[in-house]
Amino acid sequence: MPLPHVLFLCTANSCRSQIAEGLFRALAPEGWEVESAGTNPVGHVHPGAIATMKEAGIDISAQQSKGIDPGIYERATLIVTVCGHADERCPVPPPGTVKIHWPIEDPVARASFGEVREDLRARVTELIGELGGKIRNSR
Repeated sequence: MPLPHVLFLCTANSCRSQIAEGLFRALAPEGWEVESAGTNPVGHVHPGAIATMKEAGIDISAQQSKGIDPGIYERATLIVTVCGHADERCPVPPPGTVKIHWPIEDPVARASFGEVREDLRARVTELIGELGGKIRNSR
């Protein structure tokens, strides 16, 4: 069985999907792959996302906001949409790719970045366990 390659997908690819990507990268076993993308990327990672991850000891400042290109989509073995807009507009996954949806509140509009980070940390931790991995110590 190939190692997981997870794609976190949201609209702007500036907050939720970036936080999820950073958490997965920090917690997943060595060799597992992760990327994030947006259905309508804004071209930057939100400073609030960078700051909340820094508080957790994870640096996402080098991550880039990007769109869905055929390569990023074809590499994924699992696509996780983290907002309703992306879930509704997510292209049909390639054969063999699983898609799930996590309804995560927008930290800019309604929730705090810290609350979103901790919600995503719990979900990412559970996902890694479901995929058969052991959680790494991210600090």
